[in-house]
This record gives sequence, C-alpha cells and structure tokens, in this order.
Amino acid sequence: MGEIIQFLTNPYVVLVMLPIISLLFVSALFSSGVNISGIIAVTLVLTFFIGHIIAGYATFGLLLLFVAGFICMLVELVVPGMIIGITGLVLIVISFLYAGANFTFMAYAVAIALILAIIGMVVMMKFFGKKLSVLNRMVLFDSTDTESGYVSNINRTELLQQTARTVTALRPSGVVMYNGERIDVVSEGNFIDTDKEVIFVKVEGSRIVVREKKD
Repeated sequence: MGEIIQFLTNPYVVLVMLPIISLLFVSALFSSGVNISGIIAVTLVLTFFIGHIIAGYATFGLLLLFVAGFICMLVELVVPGMIIGITGLVLIVISFLYAGANFTFMAYAVAIALILAIIGMVVMMKFFGKKLSVLNRMVLFDSTDTESGYVSNINRTELLQQTARTVTALRPSGVVMYNGERIDVVSEGNFIDTDKEVIFVKVEGSRIVVREKKD
C-alpha cells in the first residue's frame, strides 16, 4: 500500500497524470452517450486526491475545493458570463497546486494540463468540427424553421411603402394606425409626434420601422 501511495504522489508521475486528466475531460466534453473518458478522468482525480490525502500532502478540503470548481465550470456551460467559469478554473488550479508533494512540480503539471486542454479543445472544434456534447444535451436543438412548420411571428412585408398615422409619439417606439389596425412600430431614430403620417420602410419579423412622410 505504501509503495502505491509513494508512486501516486511522485512528482514525476503527477506531471504525467494531470495532463492526461485534462485531455480526458476535454474528450468527455465532446463525447456523447456513455462517457468513458469522463469516468476515467473522475477516477484519476479521485485517485490523485485520495493518494495525496493518505500521504498527508492534501486534505479533504482541497478535494471539496476541486468539486466546487468543477461545478462552477459546468454551470458556465449553461450560464455564460465568464465570471463563474474563471472562478471554477481558479478553484481547480488552487486545489491541485496545494495538494501535491512539490509545489514547483505541481505548477508545471497544472500549466501543461491547461495548455493541452486548450489545444485539445481548439483541435476538436476547428479541425474536426466538433461541438460540445454537454451543451447538446442541455439545449434544445430541434429545428424551428418555417420548413418544419414553425412560425415565430408574421412577417408583415405587405406593409412596406404603405402609409399610416401615429397614434402615439414615437420615441422611437410607439403605435401607428393602419387601416383600422394598431401596430407597434419604431422610427428610424428620429422623434415623430402624434397624428403624423408615416411610411413603413423596413420589416424584420416583429420589428417594424417607419419614417415620417414629408410633403
């Protein structure tokens, strides 16, 4: 048992283990179905921390710190904004740095792991056209185009170049009256007072743009 712990906590072994873990996690992000890469990565992480805890180099607190950081990284995939993701990355890095037997070797190992993870993600996305499978399972990607029978809003292209009269002032949004129908519109940016004649100049889905008609 002692020899196994000594092997797991050997700085040179850790220098190899952490980059492997990072690449496995990258592979897991781009994999679908039963994620063998993720299972192996989690197993190696637990092996790393348990070995270092038994050896007296790490504490369970550092393991919890890693878990907290990992959760933050997962949340970042769903709620983008960088802050949560950066926080999670910092927590993970700290948990590894202070868990090792040799801080310098741990710094090298973490740096190499991060570089390989970045390179791995770039290669998967740029050269193989892969997308994050985690996001695919969290976000609905069903087609909602008109060919599939979905209509998000009516495109009122028949309004183009037609005239209407403002019911409210456009600052720049407001309401106009067209053939007895009240329509929400926006001006091209200029203020238009009430009871002014306007022309429909652009229709972009629910966004209808008007311009004041000049004599």
